[in-house]
Amino acid sequence: MKPVWAALAATLLLSGCDNNEVGDVSLGLFTTKDIKVEVLQDPVVTGVTCHISNIEADLDFADPSDMGIACRQTGPITAAMLSQIDTGKSGEVVFKKSKSVLFKTLKIRRILDQKTQTLLYIAYSTKETKGSYKHSLSTVPLWGTEAFVAPAG
Repeated sequence: MKPVWAALAATLLLSGCDNNEVGDVSLGLFTTKDIKVEVLQDPVVTGVTCHISNIEADLDFADPSDMGIACRQTGPITAAMLSQIDTGKSGEVVFKKSKSVLFKTLKIRRILDQKTQTLLYIAYSTKETKGSYKHSLSTVPLWGTEAFVAPAG
């Protein structure tokens, strides 16, 4: 194998490796697209773990924007953790990943719904596809955690 082809093959193999990847589902023998499942622990609210599924299309310029997200409490959630997060209506980005050479990014934003004491995690694409910005939502209630504040009354 010539050095150029060897380097290209190594790059392609390494591009499929992701420290956060926990699943890889092939969409068939005749496609370069796969469903990748990644795990993400919230960097501040470390008691929350999210699993994100999205399509990756190696060697393809058209990368689908659909994604799914499921977040659950997997450890303690404390008031001290919540005191460190952005509590504005827009929340804050906790994860982002480039999805294509065409400036498409997958982002996950954390928002605190103070009224219902629930953390919302929204995964979304930054590029419009067929008239829509694809997105998916998951919630983690604070009920039963140290961070839960019982309503007055």
